[in-house]
Amino acid sequence: MSVTTSAMRLSISLPLALVLASCGSDVEAPAAGQVSAQPLANVPAPQGQRWSEMVTQTADGGYLVGNPDAPVKLLEFGAMSCPHCADFVENSFEPLMNTYVDSGRVSYELRFFLLNALDMPATLLATCSTPETTLPLAKEIWANLPQFFDAATTAGDPALQQAMALPAQQRFTRLGDLLGMTQFVTARGISRDQAVSCLSNEAKAEELANRVEAEAARYDITGTPTFLLNGSKIDALTWPQVETALQNAGAR
Repeated sequence: MSVTTSAMRLSISLPLALVLASCGSDVEAPAAGQVSAQPLANVPAPQGQRWSEMVTQTADGGYLVGNPDAPVKLLEFGAMSCPHCADFVENSFEPLMNTYVDSGRVSYELRFFLLNALDMPATLLATCSTPETTLPLAKEIWANLPQFFDAATTAGDPALQQAMALPAQQRFTRLGDLLGMTQFVTARGISRDQAVSCLSNEAKAEELANRVEAEAARYDITGTPTFLLNGSKIDALTWPQVETALQNAGAR
């Protein structure tokens, strides 16, 4: 079966000019007030290890860092084309990992989301190697978003639409080349053959599109990043807002 779910059709039909409009929800900082839980005790990592170095792929297709049994579970739905997601990872990565995940009190899971034509090839490439390399590579892609937007502008919408009209096993390989994403990851340890194999993995692309469609409906996701804390969506978009929510949940 080809990648033709409604979620995928929506994501590839969005003009690139609408990327920013689709990225981020209109949320306000949580109101100041008393914390809602007692402080939680640290949970030591296995001897000789740090929780932030322990990464597992979840049954729901996410990438979980830290103590899988942490009492505070932070889940992010993030799109690779989303500048707000890029800002979040830039501002949050060190304190989130060093202060919260390494304490054993907090786990962090990233599930990739789709907003437009850039997201599928970027996600397929970010997840092309081991779980341990996925988040660092995604972080680098986010840090370099402007160059991919520039490449998309240079290619133009007609060329991108032509790429999307190709057979399923060719379309994302063509997009990866047009956007400079394939060259980007091959400069970071992924071979060209491996990258092409990942980009032409029709089954994985369809699975991702189907999951995104289901989770968008289940959690009412209207933009990225969207955060769930212990299974409940929180009104947060920035790291200070998320950190406040973590502390209110006892991670302090």
